[in-house]
Amino acid sequence: MIFWKLFYTFCKIGIFNFGGGYAMIALIQNEVVEKQAWMTAQEFTDIVAVSQMTPGPIGINVATYAGYTAVVNAGYDPWLGVAGAFLASFSVILLPFILMLLLAHYLLKHKDNKDIKNVFSSLRITVLGLIAAAALLLATPANFGSLSQYPLQFYLSLAIFGIVFLLSLKKKVSPILLILLSGVVGFLVYGI
Repeated sequence: MIFWKLFYTFCKIGIFNFGGGYAMIALIQNEVVEKQAWMTAQEFTDIVAVSQMTPGPIGINVATYAGYTAVVNAGYDPWLGVAGAFLASFSVILLPFILMLLLAHYLLKHKDNKDIKNVFSSLRITVLGLIAAAALLLATPANFGSLSQYPLQFYLSLAIFGIVFLLSLKKKVSPILLILLSGVVGFLVYGI
């Protein structure tokens, strides 16, 4: 039963997602944590963190790890978790792939059409909202610490977030360097 639900859920996510992997994170989180309760919010946050560090598109990586975790959390053998990972990854790209094959010819032929341009302009705004929603979903006490319990950790997390945001936005520092530096700071501050 879990495999059918995985297939249906990730097909639905794949077909209704616009804007790539970061926009997909909010949709996946809503389905696997809120609706299906296949994992906790903390597990999902860990999945997103690992997905950002592994090669490949983040949306596919999150789907892969979420499929594995959902099957294992349902009580199945970890080897069946691998099947869940494959199924979630396959499902999330299946319908968009078919749809793009069907629409590619039409879109290329009518790319200068005013109505087509208006649709894509609207989708850009929607994508921005989905990416912002993904960022807000990750701004949890599990990631930033709790102001009431650990105020130092909370303020330090906000400072790291702010510095990384400004370095990325204003100075165009490499995301890879920012991830590595944040990891070192996190290890020095929280690991020791």
